Amino acid sequence: MDKIKVLMIDDNVQLIEAVKEYFKSSKTIEISSEAYDGVEGLKHVLNDTFDVMILDLIMPNKDGLYVLEEMKRKNINKQIIVATSYNTSEVIREVSDYGVNYYILKPFDFTDLEKRILDLCNRKKEGKNIDLHYNNIQLSITKILHELGIPSHIKGYQYIREGVSLVFENPNMIGGITKELYPELASKFDTTVSRVERAIRHAIEVSWNRGNWDLMEEIFGNSVDIDRAKPTNSEFIVTVADKLRLDYHEMR
Repeated sequence: MDKIKVLMIDDNVQLIEAVKEYFKSSKTIEISSEAYDGVEGLKHVLNDTFDVMILDLIMPNKDGLYVLEEMKRKNINKQIIVATSYNTSEVIREVSDYGVNYYILKPFDFTDLEKRILDLCNRKKEGKNIDLHYNNIQLSITKILHELGIPSHIKGYQYIREGVSLVFENPNMIGGITKELYPELASKFDTTVSRVERAIRHAIEVSWNRGNWDLMEEIFGNSVDIDRAKPTNSEFIVTVADKLRLDYHEMR
């Protein structure tokens, strides 16, 4: 089976080298070409054969939006993952208009990047369209968890992100976090319910020490006394899901 060929456009040389090293022994994915600014990147887009593009937004000479604009103008359709630390809601909406399939925030876990690449190519092979509604929700969840100070490399981050997504899409789960949500997360990540619970608790503790306090006040101020106690696992997941649901309906 041919490997998935990936074009990576990013001005961070160390990051590209690290990603190349991660996929060096992969049997399914390879970084087949690379570029360090928008001008050079567009040349690769026009001349190289690749399956997926990983694109940074902020780069010298020409930025990532320039690459996206030129691809749209020339009617070039590719599987695109935007990887950047620039995470305003306006930018997320703007890049979505250019047909970006996924948007991940730096610093990201390489295993998450690998899953995104495989998911894109599997969906394309099966003839399935990327669910833009689902993708936009995932972008919003990722953004808010980063702003709340939860690092993406800890296990609890993955469990909370998936848990918020499940509660967002299935509000009936709100009353069954322990009996329904934890077992589903444990099954999905091949672990135990107790480990899921502990990892989520640890992630919330990390968030409380390093997160954006104005955002915490906005999200949790009406549901918990943030000056006296951290929210429980259930309160955290349900409240974040409610916040996203409210924001999503206001945007429609």
